[in-house]
Amino acid sequence: MAVISIHEATVQFGGPPVLDKVSVHVEPDDRICLLGRNGAGKSTLLRLMAGTFAPDEGTVSISNDIRVELLDQGTEVDYAGTALDYCTTRAVSAVDAEKILTKLGSDPNAPFETLSGGGRRRVMLAAALASQADVLLLDEPTNHLDTEAVLWLEEYLRRRTGSLVLVTHDRAFARTVSNRVVEIDRGQVFSLSVGFDEFTRKREELLAAEQRQRRVFDKKLATEEAWLRRGVKARRTRDEGRVRDLLRMREEYAARRTQAEQGRISVERAGKSGKLVVEATEVSFAYAGSDPIISDFSTTIIRGDRVGVVGPNGAGKTTLIRVLLGELVPLSGTVRQGVNVAPLYFDQIRATLDPRKSVIENITGGDDAVVIGGRSKHINAYLADFLFEPDRAKMDVGALSGGEQNRVMLAKLFTEPSNLLIMDEPTNDLDLETLDLLEQLLLDYEGTVIVVSHDREFLDNVVTSSLVFLRSGEILELPGGYSDWSEHLAERERVAQREAAQREAKRRAAADAGAPGEKPRNRERKLSFKEARELKALPELIAETESRIGAFEHELCDPGLYIDGGGDVAQITQQLAAEQEKLAAQYARWEELEAIREHRRC
Repeated sequence: MAVISIHEATVQFGGPPVLDKVSVHVEPDDRICLLGRNGAGKSTLLRLMAGTFAPDEGTVSISNDIRVELLDQGTEVDYAGTALDYCTTRAVSAVDAEKILTKLGSDPNAPFETLSGGGRRRVMLAAALASQADVLLLDEPTNHLDTEAVLWLEEYLRRRTGSLVLVTHDRAFARTVSNRVVEIDRGQVFSLSVGFDEFTRKREELLAAEQRQRRVFDKKLATEEAWLRRGVKARRTRDEGRVRDLLRMREEYAARRTQAEQGRISVERAGKSGKLVVEATEVSFAYAGSDPIISDFSTTIIRGDRVGVVGPNGAGKTTLIRVLLGELVPLSGTVRQGVNVAPLYFDQIRATLDPRKSVIENITGGDDAVVIGGRSKHINAYLADFLFEPDRAKMDVGALSGGEQNRVMLAKLFTEPSNLLIMDEPTNDLDLETLDLLEQLLLDYEGTVIVVSHDREFLDNVVTSSLVFLRSGEILELPGGYSDWSEHLAERERVAQREAAQREAKRRAAADAGAPGEKPRNRERKLSFKEARELKALPELIAETESRIGAFEHELCDPGLYIDGGGDVAQITQQLAAEQEKLAAQYARWEELEAIREHRRC
């Protein structure tokens, strides 16, 4: 039985209805990914489900015996107390709230009122999770989370009981967490109980079928219109039923809401930069009175590179960019920029948007044209490329959704000529279609790109190399995107585990040899026949164990494993842990037997 039921709900803010007689039902074990273009009504639908907003028509029914918790797009502004205090106003357990805050990268004792917007959002997310609500409604929960926190949140949501409805731009996150997809398109709702990738495929098929049906309808309408005109001209008696059918077809055609045009994001380009864009040599930087954020860092970025900058929140990613741009002077080392470099920094655009002015006024100051690629283009045509219809382009920016505001920033950014794009978390709140357009633009961009992002699929699709901040303070420069550096770090961890096992084995061997002044116990001992055979077989056994570990890790990375609830995940995770323990024991035994053999040789 559904825990939330929306029946024939209509919501209209002026213009076409945002939601037009939609019906949606949330079942107890649903994990729904809610899709739709920015401004399509996703946040409105979440508010209907939470009971904080009423439809103009239709009904919303919420079971009396359930608790619903909504994480909205906005942020709390008036709260005096710590982050933990804020969470405990909703949390069932203060201990759980503190653990969740820590996992999300928040200090439980930090005063809430001193936190940034992103910091407050993390605390609000922690409060929603700690509420242990029967139904969680999460609007862009991964915004302002670093990769480590996103991975933790994935696992948390996948394992929790109860219902979940989430809006997210993070495709990898959606694949792992959801078992059902609901899309809002032109005021209507489409729902399929399948995983994210399967929904995308089936949705394309449905849209293609819709286009075929409309072509048949349009052809029939044109035929009927021609018949009516011929009948009027000849003044013949007409079939009244056929005329009534034609009038209904006219009404249906007039009420039709066509799918919006596909966007075509373009950018104003400056001339080519020199081959060298920026070179950093043994750079260190620290703010006054603080420990170094960057230590002895060197890199060379050349024209055409697309560099991803990733790492935990607060690690220093934005600081590194400002050092590379020359906005901050390093304590030591040198930063050299190449010739004819024309940088454009996405984050700087945020401060220039006026929420009280329209989209057009924010971009052109009121002019009716922009210059792109050396040619004048009407502002409405330019904004259509960013998926803004003329009526939305006239709205104040403050009245738009978060994703639409991000699109305004992109539209404003790309009117400025550049050959070096620096983008700090550009994917936040973007709908999937705009995200695809942004990816394609960056792939086609003739200049150089530096992008800070925690979006794993975005990094995999766009960047050619990555600067990875580790919690140790080290910055690694690695080829490829998220998948590449994630595997590299996993291999580093495996190597560290092996080395730790080897050190432990040597320590044990040294202890067995006896303390100073005692008669060595192992120096004269030789391997038994059984131990020699065991030592000979161990390398092959270790290789087999490592192969099984790799197979389990690969299996856990398969999104399909999670589509039907991920019932096998716990078992596979246990098997992986068991194999990792076995590997450590095998290495320790190998080192122990090798030590005995080496002592014998001595």
